[in-house]
Amino acid sequence: MKFIKMTDLDLRGKRVFIRADLNVPVKDGVVTSDARIVASMPTIEFALKAGAKVMVTSHLGRPEEGVYSEENSLQPVADVMSKLLGQPVRLVKNWLAPNAPADSLGTGDGELILLENCRFNVGEKKNNDELAKKYAALCDVFVMDAFGTAHRAEASTHGIAKFAPVACAGILLTEELDALSKALLAPARPFVAIVGGSKVSTKLTVLESLADKVDQLVVGGGIANTFLKADGHEVGKSLCEDDLVDTARKLMEKMAARGACVPIAKDVVVGKQFDANEPAVKKPASEVAADDMIFDIGEKSAAELVEIIMQAGTVVWNGPVGVFEFDQFGDGTRTIANAIAETKAFTLAGGGDTIAAIQKYDIYDKVSYISTAGGAFLEFLEGKTLPAVAILEQRAS
Repeated sequence: MKFIKMTDLDLRGKRVFIRADLNVPVKDGVVTSDARIVASMPTIEFALKAGAKVMVTSHLGRPEEGVYSEENSLQPVADVMSKLLGQPVRLVKNWLAPNAPADSLGTGDGELILLENCRFNVGEKKNNDELAKKYAALCDVFVMDAFGTAHRAEASTHGIAKFAPVACAGILLTEELDALSKALLAPARPFVAIVGGSKVSTKLTVLESLADKVDQLVVGGGIANTFLKADGHEVGKSLCEDDLVDTARKLMEKMAARGACVPIAKDVVVGKQFDANEPAVKKPASEVAADDMIFDIGEKSAAELVEIIMQAGTVVWNGPVGVFEFDQFGDGTRTIANAIAETKAFTLAGGGDTIAAIQKYDIYDKVSYISTAGGAFLEFLEGKTLPAVAILEQRAS
């Protein structure tokens, strides 16, 4: 991948427009997890230290275009950023009004403003050229740093990159792409992928793509039930997609044909209903009753996965292997998390539920690379082109 890196440019005195991913959870006007803001700070701080006039924007939530709503305002993000920087960060609301950002920035180099939620702007999601040109007119350098939205072609991620005088990649975007490329394009082997989640259908293209690349494809959560059934087991009332059992079987056969495999659970942890107080019952996978629901993998299966992870050269992790939110069904995910923390393999984790598990089991600093993205992470795993990265490559050439 060839694109211009922000760190290679002289930004002194330049107007720098950074598209960050600051789409964080907010409750009652307070940010409840600042992970994405913290991940975006190196790029922002680099531009400030270089003496640039810095403006940053992001989307937050799913507001209706053209309609301001306080619940989707970036004000709580500005509050967190000012704490992290130790200086006031002003939020500019009507930043597309004539001369708004120029007036707001004053003339000081090394100053920062936050531009209100770009999804309030009409034409943002449809990547409207006129809007993108307005964005581009505000800056000398456009920095794309929102890997989490790189799979979407929108005015602030793609359109502006077409029209800005210079379009480049920020520090976070560069790090994400380097880590993903290392894991997927030239992985140290054995290459293991752990894909959890509730449905095969939502991750089918990822599973199909990984089935061609990995040595072992570990499936977890509801996805594993469909594979369990494909292997001839009963799954009772567990979450299972009957119409994809045949697809799961073909994926297993395809991998087996080239000496790779999908490990199937030997034992499981079940309950009768999805409830925080539901007792956990351990049993062999061959003894699941008609009214059982599988909520986790058992100790034998978890031990098998630990062995796989410890012997791996590369591990990509996306999704828990059980209902880890309920502690009695969290042993499988905890065991995997601990193995990922201890293995000498290059480990790459991504997706919201995965990050929640990493935080719960306190292994944040023991994973080689944690991606802040969900959708873009999965699309990269699928081998898809990310539009916001493709336009940076075009501009570099």
